[in-house]
Amino acid sequence: MASSMHAGMGAVPYPGGVAFRVWAPFALGVFVAGDFNGWSEEASALDREDNGYWSVEVSGAEVGQEYMFVVHGPAGVRSCNDPYARQVTHSAGKSVIVSADFDWGSSTFVMPPWDELVVYELHVGTFNDAPDKPPGGFSSVMARLDYLRDLGITAIELLPAAEFATDFSWGYNPAHIFAVESAYGGPTKLKQLVRAAHERGIAVLADVVYNHFGPDDLDLWQFDGWSEHGKGGIYFYNDHRSRTPWGDNRPDYGRPDVVSFLRDNARMWLEEYRFDGLRWDATAYIRNIDGGGDPANDLPDGWRLMQALTSDKHARQPWKVYIAEDLQNVEAITRPTAEGGAGFDSQWDAAFVHPVRAVVTAATDSARNMHELRTAIERCSGAAVRRVIYTESHDEVANGKTRLPEAIWPGNADSWCARKRSTLAAAIVFTAPGIPMIFQGQEFLEDHWFHDEVPIDWTRQDTYAGIFSMYRDLIRLRRNWHDTTRGLRGGQVTVHHLNDDDNVLAYYRWNQGGPRDDVVVVLNVADRAYDNYRIGLPRPGIWRIRFNSDWAGYGPDFGTQPSYDTSTDDQPRDAMPWSASIGIGPYTAVVLSQDQ
Repeated sequence: MASSMHAGMGAVPYPGGVAFRVWAPFALGVFVAGDFNGWSEEASALDREDNGYWSVEVSGAEVGQEYMFVVHGPAGVRSCNDPYARQVTHSAGKSVIVSADFDWGSSTFVMPPWDELVVYELHVGTFNDAPDKPPGGFSSVMARLDYLRDLGITAIELLPAAEFATDFSWGYNPAHIFAVESAYGGPTKLKQLVRAAHERGIAVLADVVYNHFGPDDLDLWQFDGWSEHGKGGIYFYNDHRSRTPWGDNRPDYGRPDVVSFLRDNARMWLEEYRFDGLRWDATAYIRNIDGGGDPANDLPDGWRLMQALTSDKHARQPWKVYIAEDLQNVEAITRPTAEGGAGFDSQWDAAFVHPVRAVVTAATDSARNMHELRTAIERCSGAAVRRVIYTESHDEVANGKTRLPEAIWPGNADSWCARKRSTLAAAIVFTAPGIPMIFQGQEFLEDHWFHDEVPIDWTRQDTYAGIFSMYRDLIRLRRNWHDTTRGLRGGQVTVHHLNDDDNVLAYYRWNQGGPRDDVVVVLNVADRAYDNYRIGLPRPGIWRIRFNSDWAGYGPDFGTQPSYDTSTDDQPRDAMPWSASIGIGPYTAVVLSQDQ
């Protein structure tokens, strides 16, 4: 048989047949067996192309049929799933021929501006499911999209949905990075979810894992029979660089064909599935063997990989967002590639989440570090969209960690204290500079730590309807829903008031400045209320309360301390020319702005 004239990797349907192409440089021969040839292991031989690639066109092969590659290599003969398979029957099953055709409908969806992104991180298997049932799927997520739209979410971020071993998983054990998890519904259902989200104005972000593959059900391992030192073969480093916390399974970022493999995967999610961005898992383990800061363990290949793929995205779809989970506070992660940076648009900010959680979980008011809180709020002034800020994520609420209300008072997550301080932290997330993110169920005080077999408890939406309303109000505030808090979409912030003795802090946010733009946020991080607390303000006149987390509508035991609109006088304070007094409750956030 002759090699294929059709471009593309894996199984590429064409009228009357399917072209197959695979990379196997050390193979002695490659065949494709499937429904189309009675599973004959030698009926359809691939022709060797240049540079280790093999291909063939199989007339009569059809979309929906199953297949496997049969690779004759130095170590013998083995049947392998297609590395580019868009669908597998299950992680240890067979590959399926898939058509790229899909009816995307008439939606004219446009990616929200990055300064209007409000991200909702969710795990498909547990987001909308029943206990003791199979994992939830893309259809069950679709059933809650109206809820998310009404909450005000502008983007959902899916934990990894590439095919993984078993049906229950976080998804960070990818067995087939091009195949969509079969237990969730497969490729068509995923496209339906993206289409449905776009019809509601919601962007969809995909979580991808490029720092390791597997380790289970991993057909890429010694794919064509070659390896060194008993390691992974052509897709992996075969020396000390293979080492990761998840096994000896780090991809070889120095091989151009592996770089192409990962580039094609990123393009698939962005272009075939129309995702609006990718969140890269654990980039520290792409750029460094141990995920730390020791230069001796740096991986220059990994840095170049990130630069290559971010540059590719910027060239092809610059409006889409690439987010790194590096968690090492490396500024170069979001520096442009032309300046030597990795080129990401944003990154998860560990220097925000940990100080904010620490200040609200401290056992006593005297133990709260207001200076660290100020640093966490101010550290990205002028570059707000370069960081994603949050107090809960899948990592922060699992593996020995708990939901924030539970961390505040173990065993009493429903208490006044836990509700007040966790919602105070939420107010900081939505009013500090950055792209705000919440984790599934956070908006109704979910208190169970994240487990991939335990669905979130939707009855709590009714039980804590007031907390849900607070999150909705905060999101509207952040998005400038009522055109009174435009400054919260800006990049500028200064903490102008810090009372370390009484744990009161205030910061000034602005975009262009002026009425309905300038915003002042006051935080009372102590169990004490004030009838009249004086703060400096940047402009004279009337300042109106736009949000008060102590409002009785948010909780039946909230609201004991009234807050009120206030007028300035010419008494300077906090390095500002005017000041005014406000009322503020315990463990409360108050947001003020002007009409004119």
